[in-house]
Amino acid sequence: MTSKQRSYLKGLAMKTDPIMQIGKSGISPELTISVDEALEARELIKITVLNNCLDDPKELASILSERTHSEVVQIIGKKIILYKESKNKKRIELPKA
Repeated sequence: MTSKQRSYLKGLAMKTDPIMQIGKSGISPELTISVDEALEARELIKITVLNNCLDDPKELASILSERTHSEVVQIIGKKIILYKESKNKKRIELPKA
């Protein structure tokens, strides 16, 4: 992903609300499945890491992106933004590389 594409996705993510939260239990298999399904439906999602979660948001983002085969767009404090192109319902048209 190019910096231009990443910047475009950051702009889109600014207007979206977090749709999931990671709490003290961390990343469970159910959470991973939910994130994958949300990425397929929306392509771009924002996740909040709650204060009671002791894990580092950067590590969580890395694990989630690896398990869901998605791209980490940005990590701001305790917010994680992930992108994955949908196989069936492509919604976001990225700028050319």
